[in-house]
Amino acid sequence: MSSQTIQREAPSSVHPVSPLSHARMPRWAPAVIAVGSVAAGCGIGLAAGWESRVQWGLLSALLFVAATYAITARVENSRQAKDRVATSVVWVCFILAVVPLASLAWVTVSKGVVVLDGYFLTHSMNGVLDAETGGGVYHALLGTIEQVLIAAVIAAPIGLLTAIYLVEYGKGRLAQAVTFFVDVMTGIPSIVAGLFILATWNLLLGFGPSGFAGSMALAILMMPVVVRSTEEMLKLVPNELREASLALGVPKWKTIIKVVLPTAIGGITTGVMLAVARITGETAPVLLLVFGTKLINPNPFEGAQASLPLYVYEQYAVGTDAAVARAWAAALVLIAFVMILNLVARGIARWKAPKTGR
Repeated sequence: MSSQTIQREAPSSVHPVSPLSHARMPRWAPAVIAVGSVAAGCGIGLAAGWESRVQWGLLSALLFVAATYAITARVENSRQAKDRVATSVVWVCFILAVVPLASLAWVTVSKGVVVLDGYFLTHSMNGVLDAETGGGVYHALLGTIEQVLIAAVIAAPIGLLTAIYLVEYGKGRLAQAVTFFVDVMTGIPSIVAGLFILATWNLLLGFGPSGFAGSMALAILMMPVVVRSTEEMLKLVPNELREASLALGVPKWKTIIKVVLPTAIGGITTGVMLAVARITGETAPVLLLVFGTKLINPNPFEGAQASLPLYVYEQYAVGTDAAVARAWAAALVLIAFVMILNLVARGIARWKAPKTGR
């Protein structure tokens, strides 16, 4: 019997349903759930007679998480519901962190711009009573710049060298002791640093109030932050870079200067600026050691000197409308000062960052 080619008919074009496919919620669903949760939270708050908007927000956040889980489990499955709940919790925490910050910024700007102008930035409180309108913040701004600059000049080199020792050379009990004391200094209250300088520099050595005394207390608060941030940045430098430099016969100290520090300069600069921002708003050491004044004192080594945090405290303590307005304006200047420092730090970090060729 002759061989015949047997051709089978192709199966019908019926695609089986994949066991992994399931219904999906539209992309706009989380936004709708959020709007509905906010509306429900506000409605429940009004019906219950809650006057605090914070209670309304917390209730809306809980309703949003619960509604997200229930609707996702109904439409998709429990596994996707858990995933969306985790994402929702992250968004809720982010909003809870941003809302107070945005509220603080809005209140400070709205109340600070009332008296903030060129006159306010270029005049002091000389001859102006605290209850009167007028006056400015120039003397306090000058004092803050000088005190923070001196503190940075003292703390930044010491903190940088300490971090280099701990990362590159530190071994044994000495390194453990240095690490322990750095950890202890991180939690020191600002008032304790001020009392230490008051007891040694002012009472023991007999020096009077000055901006330099306040700078030394601020430097104590700044050092552990610089050490910790610099230490972490140095640890991120790959060991291969160090080994390659040492293999070429470069001494270790030169490897640190030419290879390690330029690689980590961006993070080190950012850490120093964070430490500066940490000490810029301190009031207790300045109150103990600098005293404050209404006059312009450009000499930080002699006589009382003003600063922005102390100026805000003194003006707000007066309580009059004019003084409170000046306090809000000075607070806005302080925030702008810290923001400018951070922008400068980012610029320096990008400028000094190592360039990688293509």
